[in-house]
Amino acid sequence: MKKPIKDQKMVIFILLSNVFTAFLGIGLIVPVMPSFKDVMELSGSTMGYLVAVYAVSQLIISPFAGRWVDRFGRKKMIILGLLVFSLSELIFGLGTHVSILYLSRILGGISAAFIMPAVTAYVADITTKEDRPKAMGYVSAAISTGFIIGPGIGGFIADYGIRMPFFFAAIISFLAAISSSLILKESLSHEEREQLSSNTTNFFKDLKKSIQPIYLIAFIMVFVLAFGLSAYETVFSLFSDEKFGFTPKDIASIVTISSIVAVIIQILLFGKLIDKLGEKRMIQLCLIIASVLAFVSTVITGFIAVLIVTCFIFLAFDLLRPALTTFLSKTAGNQQGFVAGMNSTYTSLGNFFGPALGGILFDFNIHYPYLFAGIVLIIGLGLTILWKEKSNEVSL
Repeated sequence: MKKPIKDQKMVIFILLSNVFTAFLGIGLIVPVMPSFKDVMELSGSTMGYLVAVYAVSQLIISPFAGRWVDRFGRKKMIILGLLVFSLSELIFGLGTHVSILYLSRILGGISAAFIMPAVTAYVADITTKEDRPKAMGYVSAAISTGFIIGPGIGGFIADYGIRMPFFFAAIISFLAAISSSLILKESLSHEEREQLSSNTTNFFKDLKKSIQPIYLIAFIMVFVLAFGLSAYETVFSLFSDEKFGFTPKDIASIVTISSIVAVIIQILLFGKLIDKLGEKRMIQLCLIIASVLAFVSTVITGFIAVLIVTCFIFLAFDLLRPALTTFLSKTAGNQQGFVAGMNSTYTSLGNFFGPALGGILFDFNIHYPYLFAGIVLIIGLGLTILWKEKSNEVSL
């Protein structure tokens, strides 16, 4: 039943906690990467693959998970996803061979593929048309916060052992599954789920539609955002450890402070900046800042300099994501489900290629990942010149 957000704060809180927990898993590994790399004698490319395999497994499972969410129900898929996530983190914490670590990350990606569409669909089911954009904005904020703050949480807990962050994640996700089972109710009836199952779309048809001019540049921007952030974040801990000798706690401090600053500014200024600049100029400004600072990251020295640069890079990415989401939402019209699904697909692609290429380039030269990320962001900036802010209606 659809109600205003203010009348169902607990349900919204549980849903946001679930998606936050899922995306926390992507970044949780980052601050302990140098320690795992040294202890298990792994290469930088292998560490990049460990992050990338999470995204590619999510990408593969997502089309099927979307259909299962309609067929079996949102609540069941949320709980199953959280339990799979808990298992994946427990396996990583216990793993002593790289193959076990890969298995863990694959399960983690599968869990995210289960949780994300289920939470999004649940929010759409229970919110009014007027409140839905705000609720979806909360979901986007939970994703951004989980993805960025993950390394911070992992770094602080790593003081008690490099495997402790994963045991911590296993516990909180298991508790999230329990709370979801007790508090959430299925948002659709059996008859409504059967109707939805009979109307499911084809993933490849949606993928083909995504390259239409009205969507293409925006989805490329989604890819660029995910690529740039994941490449930067994946290499950041390895880079900071090798070049500056930063500890996991140092890395966690930088990421956490940067995340807090970015979130505060996003909450206070994002709406005003969008009103003044518009989505397109806002996106272009963020791309300029992120690309310039990616290059600057290769020449700075010292904790304070790294902290300042990282703050501004995270801020640029944190403002870029909701600007893109807002643009896509306005463009989508009655195609919100299609746009949400393709947004997830292109994000997964970026989260795969960013860490994978970042790890490979790191083995050649520790500066190459930042330089390459900067180039990709500049290419994205160039593509926005072709971008039309007002779009015509698209045929299905």
